[in-house]
Amino acid sequence: MNREVGKLLVTGVTGLVGERLLRRLVDAGMDCRALVRPGKRVPTGVSAVEGDLFNATSLTEAVKDVSVVIHLAAVFRTQDTDLIWKSNLEGTRNLINTVKAHSPGARFILASTTNVYNADNPHPGREDDPVAPHQAYPASKVAAEQELRASGLNWVVLRFPFVYGDGDGHLEALPKYAKAGNWHPAMRMSTIHHRDIATAMKLALLGSMDKRIVNIADEAPTSIYELAQLVNEPVDSSSEPLVNPWYLLSDSTLARRLGFQPTVRTVYQAVQESIM
Repeated sequence: MNREVGKLLVTGVTGLVGERLLRRLVDAGMDCRALVRPGKRVPTGVSAVEGDLFNATSLTEAVKDVSVVIHLAAVFRTQDTDLIWKSNLEGTRNLINTVKAHSPGARFILASTTNVYNADNPHPGREDDPVAPHQAYPASKVAAEQELRASGLNWVVLRFPFVYGDGDGHLEALPKYAKAGNWHPAMRMSTIHHRDIATAMKLALLGSMDKRIVNIADEAPTSIYELAQLVNEPVDSSSEPLVNPWYLLSDSTLARRLGFQPTVRTVYQAVQESIM
């Protein structure tokens, strides 16, 4: 597979998704280069290139001779909306323009989010649904997607739902966010394990998803109530009507049609296999 794919550049390698995906790409024999800020370390087998998405000239060396760019770097859990927009849109734009100038034949894979779908969607979010998110993080991701689609590069956008597993602590933090946001306990969320981000990424690397936006999710959206129980942080029960029942649910029919099959089909499987 490595010979088919060529050299990869991965951004965001110290983040929740990037750290785990990079390790799996290396284990699969991929030739990986990581864009890092000064002082950051990368796993054995990965070449590091120092650079900053805010400094376009610093990206030239990173993109030279790469066949694929996997752009995972993003900012989302902060009240600093200017930083979110600067990182997720301006940073992505700088990287796109550098790839166009120095490796125009590269495939550019952008990690995005299923949070882009409107809260009042009449069905689980589909890739062709109109999206107009109001929050800075999904709105900046939509803008970055649009930049990439208009770039002339060979592109893929993978929209991920709630990501968990591999000891990342993300699911354990969910009850705190649910309580702060006053989320209805019956609200269900699409989810994906880190292992299956790698499953989807390998398909994208081989060209199965070129020029497409693709939702990636497992087979069993699970309620906030159940997820909180799994991490022993219960939330209050409620029998009140659930408004916007499709919010945070995504339709992954297209991914299945393109060959994606999750190896961790449900959160309960992850519990059974002790890969939480």
